[in-house]
This record gives sequence, C-alpha cells and structure tokens, in this order.
Amino acid sequence: MVNIAADVWAHADVEPGRVAIRSPRTITYRELRQANERVAGAVRGAGVRPLDRVLFIAPSIPEFPEIYYGLHAAGATVITMNTMATPAEIGYVLDDAGVALVIAWHDCAASAVAAAKERGLPCWRVEPGFAFDAEPLRDVHQHESDDTALILYTSGTTGRPKGAELTAANLVDTVSSFEPVLNLSKDDRFGTGLPLFHVYGQAVCMNTTLATGASFSLVHPFDPARMLEVMVADRLTSLAGVPTMWNAMLHVEGDYTPEDFSALRMATSGGASLPVEVIRAFNERFACTILEGYGLTESTGAATFNDLNRPQKAGTVGPPLPGTRIEIRDSEGNTLGPGEPGEVFIAGPTVMKGYWNRPDATAADLRDGWLRTGDIGSLDEDGYLSIVDRVKDLIIRGGYNVYPREVEEVLYEHPEIVEVAVVGIPDPHYGEEVAAVAVLSEGATATPETIRAWAKERLSAYKVPHVFAFVDALPKGATGKILKRAIDRDALRSIATGGRPA
Repeated sequence: MVNIAADVWAHADVEPGRVAIRSPRTITYRELRQANERVAGAVRGAGVRPLDRVLFIAPSIPEFPEIYYGLHAAGATVITMNTMATPAEIGYVLDDAGVALVIAWHDCAASAVAAAKERGLPCWRVEPGFAFDAEPLRDVHQHESDDTALILYTSGTTGRPKGAELTAANLVDTVSSFEPVLNLSKDDRFGTGLPLFHVYGQAVCMNTTLATGASFSLVHPFDPARMLEVMVADRLTSLAGVPTMWNAMLHVEGDYTPEDFSALRMATSGGASLPVEVIRAFNERFACTILEGYGLTESTGAATFNDLNRPQKAGTVGPPLPGTRIEIRDSEGNTLGPGEPGEVFIAGPTVMKGYWNRPDATAADLRDGWLRTGDIGSLDEDGYLSIVDRVKDLIIRGGYNVYPREVEEVLYEHPEIVEVAVVGIPDPHYGEEVAAVAVLSEGATATPETIRAWAKERLSAYKVPHVFAFVDALPKGATGKILKRAIDRDALRSIATGGRPA
C-alpha cells in the first residue's frame, strides 16, 4: 500500500516546523500537510472517489504542491498539463481520460474553464490564499502498488497525445532510485525553474526533494538572473535544469564569484542532451559540475544518472539507477555490445504501466517489461550510457549517418554561438542535407561561410552543415527544451536553393 503524499506527510509528523517550500514564500511541512488535508477533503466532498481522474493545471508556484499532494492524498488519479494548453488540447484530455473534476490556477484558467464548461464538468478556479470550505481529510488513501496515480500526456509528435499511466509505486520508486545516487538528506536545499507539470520537475525534482524532507525553492517564470539570486539567497545545495537554462545562466552578467555559490554541491540536468562545452563553462563559473541523467515520461523521468558515488563521465548520462536495467538493441532486436550504437531499452521499477486506453501503443512500446525509447545510444565497458540522438532525428546524407547531437556539440564550441539546433532537410541529390539554426552572441561577426570553414576543421566533410540560418531565438517547449519539430524546414530549403527564408 503506497502513496507519494504519505511519504511527504511523514515529515510533518516528525519535524512539523521544518521548511518544505523556501521560495518565493516559506511553507513548513506542517503547513503543507494542512493545506493538502483541506484540498483532499474538498475533493472527496465534491464526490471524487479514489482513481477518479482530476485534471490540475498550475505553474511552478507554492500552491502546486499544496494542491498536488492533496489530490494524491484523496486517492485521485492526477493529470497535470501545460499551463499554455488551449481549450481544444484540454478538451481532448478531458474526453480521453474521462475527467471528473478540473482545478486550474487563476492566471491560466481561461482555457480550462472553457473546455470544462463545454462538457458540463466542474472547474475550480484557484487564486492566491485559496481555502476550501470542507472537512479536512486526515488520512492518506492507500493505493495498491499498480494503481494509476498519475497520467501524463506525451507531446504527440506522431498522432494524438497518449497518456502515460504512472503507478503509485512508480512515483515512490523514483524517489527511492534517486536518493542514494544524489546523497540527498533533509538538510539539502533544492531549487529549480522547471515546470512542475512536467515529469522532470514533478516526479524527479519535487517528489524526490519533499519525500526526502529537504526544502524546495521555485523560480517562476524561469529567469536566469532571478535564478542566480535565489541560489545565493537560499544557499541552494542542489539545482536542477535543462540545457537551455544552464546556457542562459552562463550569459548573465554580474559581480558573482564562485564563492557566492559555495553551498552548491550539485547541479543536475535532463530533458535534452547537454553540450560538453556548457558543462565546462558552468564548472568554471560556479565551481560545480553539472551531472546529466536520462529518463522519459514513460519511465517517470528516471533511468540513468551520473551517480555522485561513482566516477563522473562528462558527455554520458551515467549508469542505470538502482533497480533499472538498460539494453542497446539493433533493428532486429538483438542486444549489442559496448560501444555499439542502437536503440535504448529500459526495464525497472519506474517504467510505466502503459498508455491510458491505448493497448496497441502499449504493446508497441512495452515488450516483456522493456520500454522501447526511440533514442539511439551506446553503453561503455562500465555501463555508462551515452545518448547519440533520437531515432527520428537521425540524418542520412548520401548514405552516411549524421547524428545531430555530435554536430551540435562541435558548434557549441564556437565562441560566437549561444544556441544551435541541427536538423535534416530534404535534398534531391543526397536525400537529406545537414542544416543548422543558430543564435549568435551580441555583436557577433560570424557568417555561415566562416562557421562552415571553422566546422570543417573539426568534423568530417559529410557532417558539416551545408545550410546555416541565424535567428534571434530557437523555439522551445515549456521545459526549455529546443523544439526541433517547430523549426521551419521550408525556410531552410529556401536558403539551400539560393532563396531567402520566409
């Protein structure tokens, strides 16, 4: 019998005055539990029963854990969504999951209210200082291990979004997987600017921090200068982000010295591959190494991590987390040896139950307990995983395989490139051509020709981007991850054929 809320509430019994949320306002574990109890009581009072689906939409604010753990305490199956979701996107989830109740933060409630009203569903619009007039629920609902506690919808790059069913045990086991490799204790002060509606910010960062009894600092919306201020003011010991966040923090000007961040013992990165050059620059400025990990929504955000108690290998995402197994397989399903790239498969306690009401999709991605990831990677002799790229992002130029991440790693070393994304575009001669879209530093003088010449000294000729485009900003998702699918391929093809981008 398990429930992630029970693990958080346990700290209110032992040390009720310990700080749970440190920024932007302070909440003790006692206060967090009391808020959860009121939410749970209100939800139950509204007729929501255990395993009924409740959609919750809110940004990364202190009210998120106050409502989130209250829903779990009531035994609801929680669904969290992007705060920028449209009425149509929300409506799809309401219909697909059979949602009984919607709760939305006031600043992002309009779409939720519209979608719920269209279906005759109750929608609670929550504002600062909210208080539900209901008898508090004092006891956490005890789930069976395989009960669906959380449904997170995938981005839907192919077809309609699918709801990954994460069990009550998945959530608790994710915490158990990370605690020993991060050396977390209740004295840690963890901070992030990640969205809590996403698996990384929610299941990996928030759940692990609060179930451990540590404190959690939030920056919303993410602002690199504000993040540095919170790091200093809250004396953060741990910080989590994605590559674009680290890059942004590196470009903040200020009089900070490494001594200002002396409390910081660990920075963790996920969500996308992290260029080695960014790791080097971050360590130089903040005297702290960024440790990469790897996981998917379908694995509760957990699979591998650069264990603090083992040698660190920059450029890898570390060995498997405790209880997790990793295999690299070829297109025929054969297991490959060290150094051989192939598709990454994951098995272990954090792998999802399946996709909600999608038996065909579940059968395609879950095979004998192994999760097919769609990522290309390789294991070294010590079992450390390196992610080469997404299967779908592989560029085949004239019969040669080009992995965009490898090209991006080299381009990030260019002194005037701040951010870059490498994609394939159709080409009548080679089948696909390599294209790069880059953000340059202020005052940069680089041209496509000079960068191409620079890259030719560091890459095989067939890997060097033939097409370059400079932009003010790359398209990004809610987590800060660069969205390659949103890059205008037609504009890049126009450049390749001598035209101008639209």
